[in-house]
Amino acid sequence: MYGFQRIALCVPECKVADVDYNCDKILALAKQAAKEKAGVVVFPELSVTTASCGDLFRSQALLTAAENGVARLLKELPKGPVFVFGTPMVWNYRLFDVAVVAQNGSILGLMVNTKNDRVFSSDDHIINASATYAGQEVHYDFAINSLFSVDGWNGINDLTFAVEFGNELEKTMPLSSERALAGANLIVCLAAKADYVGTREKTRDWVRVQSERCKAAYAYVSAGVWESTTDSVCGGQAVIAENGVILAENKMFQRDSQMILTDVDMEALNAARLADHEFGEAIATFEQGDRHYSYIDMQKIPEPKDLRRPLSRSPFIPEDAAKRAAVCEEVFEIQKAGLAKRVEHARAQKLVLGISGGLDSTLALLVSVETMKMLKRKPSDVMAITMPGFGTSDRTYENACGLCRKLGVELREISIKNACLEHFANIGHDPKERNVVYENAQARERTQILLDLANKHNGLVVGTGDLSEIALGWCTFNGDHISQYGVNGSVPKSLMRSVIAWVGAEKLPKVKAILQDIIDTPVSPELLPADEQGKIKQKTEDILGPYEIHDFFLYHFFKYGASPKKILFLAEQVFGKEFEKEQLKGYLKNFLRRFVTQQFKRSCMPDGVKTTEISLSPRGGLAMPSDASFDVWLKELDD
Repeated sequence: MYGFQRIALCVPECKVADVDYNCDKILALAKQAAKEKAGVVVFPELSVTTASCGDLFRSQALLTAAENGVARLLKELPKGPVFVFGTPMVWNYRLFDVAVVAQNGSILGLMVNTKNDRVFSSDDHIINASATYAGQEVHYDFAINSLFSVDGWNGINDLTFAVEFGNELEKTMPLSSERALAGANLIVCLAAKADYVGTREKTRDWVRVQSERCKAAYAYVSAGVWESTTDSVCGGQAVIAENGVILAENKMFQRDSQMILTDVDMEALNAARLADHEFGEAIATFEQGDRHYSYIDMQKIPEPKDLRRPLSRSPFIPEDAAKRAAVCEEVFEIQKAGLAKRVEHARAQKLVLGISGGLDSTLALLVSVETMKMLKRKPSDVMAITMPGFGTSDRTYENACGLCRKLGVELREISIKNACLEHFANIGHDPKERNVVYENAQARERTQILLDLANKHNGLVVGTGDLSEIALGWCTFNGDHISQYGVNGSVPKSLMRSVIAWVGAEKLPKVKAILQDIIDTPVSPELLPADEQGKIKQKTEDILGPYEIHDFFLYHFFKYGASPKKILFLAEQVFGKEFEKEQLKGYLKNFLRRFVTQQFKRSCMPDGVKTTEISLSPRGGLAMPSDASFDVWLKELDD
């Protein structure tokens, strides 16, 4: 299903050295995971015996019981999923801490924990070995060199996973880094780790960071509170991360068996690797080494039919209030830093910008004022120009003027109506014909005023256009499309509201009420006359569709290269209660059509600071021809 694979992490109840009891609990969770359509199911290290047996691991009775327990599991585990669980194993007079990888009653591989231990042996050089274990003849690379995949290794498998143990995660160079270069896009980590204050967050951070470093999913599960408490306690931590994002985690120190599961997006991970040239270069370097890897085929694993993973309707905005505030502050500070550098370099005496009472110009104004403060300059060094036209409403006009006065900037009002009417006369356009000529002439007249004033006052025109508008080409070529430095170019409209609200709450409470009304005002270019009540008639989101949805499309299309069908599927998951599928499909078609056809505007867009992870600048953000066809994407959506 669109490259999603369901991963389950299980923390079973257990009794130290009681193999029958432990296998009962493993089987109960395994059956539950299979019923939930999990494809890969992982249990803690040494889960067959428990990990705290110490020298009891040398007991032949316990080792025999463990082997019999594994044989029972192979016979009784549900068919379909791949199961990974831990057991002690003797081979060639040495005792190993082993992870068994099994599917459909067969052992696919035995992976050895290579740590140095007073009980267990370590060896990472045994290859082409074989052994009879749990009634099966097993051929394997007996340590760290096996990867497991569906339908063989071809470089871009939907799922290829590797196994490691908890002690690896703490190393300076975890083996998972190498395994990712060898092709693993899922790392499963078995642990039996003692927990104390601080270990939860430390492990969580390691898992998250390693998943991002490897451009992979990382699934970590540790033994629970039923392990021996002679000197320590295990908390039963389970956490799954995908490319730097925590998808699922459990509550630790629970007294019942636990299972967490989530759907990992393998297509997105493979797309992230494809887009990262450094990752590709690292693979090339790795392939020149002498490390031997075996790629072991799995049979087809269950495919989820529904989606079980967190999916934000506003992926640019953290849902957590504290994290959202931190993002807003960072965006604002980056905008200020970029503008400050350009002001110093250009030796600008003024910052000049058009102020409309809308979101874009409001954020640009706030950034300009705070930048001047940072440079120990006066707010009056910001020249804000309100340029009423044929569609300017009382609400936006009053908000624009009120905001400028309270901020102490230099406010000028220059009506563009007469200039536009004269221009219409010069080109023979009837002003009653309110088409693209009527609208774009106003935008270009405003830009001309700003640029000429900047020339007159040795100023710098601050661009106001945002990422959402740039993606959709919702700007007038050589009109609001042009400035001398853009501060909003990688801030999507959905995030812009949050940043403005944060500024009002944290930095400029004196204008908080005005800012809130600007946030609440419908988005409009105000190029067509207002209605009979003087209210905004031309509403952008009525024409294009909601910006929140377009920002969602942009995020998944640009960051992960998701197919149109997959984007529509994801949109249905988060917007399906508010919008019919055909309506979402129409919005997506409009997004795809506009994104492709409007590249010519982005090809010559002005300099601007990058604040979020997505930039459409032609100078490193997006390399795209202006003459591309959008048919292949629309056809894929309709097929």
